[in-house]
Amino acid sequence: MTDMVPMAPFPALPGSDSPAPTQLSRKAKAAIVVRLLLNEGADIPLEDLPEELQAQLTKQMGSMRLVDRTTLSDVVGEFADELESVGLSFPGGIAGALDSLDGRISKQTAARLRKEAGVRQYGDPWARLRQMDTDKLLPVMENESIEVAAVLLSKIEVSRAAELLGKLPGPQARRITYAVSKTSAVTPDAVDRIGLSLATQLDAEPKKAFDDGPVERVGAILNSTASVTRDDVLEGLDETDAEFATRVREAIFTFANIPKRIAPRDIPRVIRTLDQEVLIVALAGAEAAGMKDSAEFILENMSGRMADQLREEIGEREKVRPSECEEAMTTIVAAIREMEANGDLLLVVQDDED
Repeated sequence: MTDMVPMAPFPALPGSDSPAPTQLSRKAKAAIVVRLLLNEGADIPLEDLPEELQAQLTKQMGSMRLVDRTTLSDVVGEFADELESVGLSFPGGIAGALDSLDGRISKQTAARLRKEAGVRQYGDPWARLRQMDTDKLLPVMENESIEVAAVLLSKIEVSRAAELLGKLPGPQARRITYAVSKTSAVTPDAVDRIGLSLATQLDAEPKKAFDDGPVERVGAILNSTASVTRDDVLEGLDETDAEFATRVREAIFTFANIPKRIAPRDIPRVIRTLDQEVLIVALAGAEAAGMKDSAEFILENMSGRMADQLREEIGEREKVRPSECEEAMTTIVAAIREMEANGDLLLVVQDDED
């Protein structure tokens, strides 16, 4: 038993008759606890420790051999007592503090503090990159060097790598795939530096003031605008930026778009959300407003009895003022948009030629 950790009489732990292993250093006690937890199958995230502590722990474990049961029991008891006495713990160091406050302080402040303290922003940058959407990684594949793209492709999940390749032009995808075969000599440090560079680059995008793009915002505004104003704005956009005007038109959904954008089977669901008076006013004024096709589409895709009833009421109604008709149509469009936003309705996507 020459390798047994030497023991000597120690003062007793509070509330215990056993002698405390005060002769052991804190490093030795830590090594004993870690070894015990590993033997019990515990998953200890030792990689989260600073590299210097990981090295010290490894060297300490390498210098130890056997520990008698009494020493083990005393070390575990002391460890348990320390855990029970802890009321609150802090992450330790500026890096841990910044991680704890991530998302709660401004990115500018966090970046300045990291720079001042010389703290790297990411523990494992590839863990951050693997969480990013494919659409965010695609520009990296398109704009970075073939070698960097090959490393990125090698470090993410196979399914996502295949998805990224599928979105690239064939020749570029083939070059990147071939470059993967040349990555066997890349060192771990180089991979780490590439990950840090990519993660920093992708997270450096300025925070956007708006959740939606300009096309979606203008389209949403014009959706709720009077047709005269909408047509005038689109005409002006045509003169200023024809491409933007075209994209806005594609984002706009009006009463006139109902036959092309609403599936026939969904018409009864839309009607159930509407006040009948609103529907009658919109249908009654549709022909005069140039929306006869939309009105007929709605009537043809509801039950025959309800369609006949509505036609009868429309025929008996006095002429509808254009402003009343437009207000009713806007209400119907708003109801459809709300159903789409709630996931209760899926608008039909128009082909380019349409």
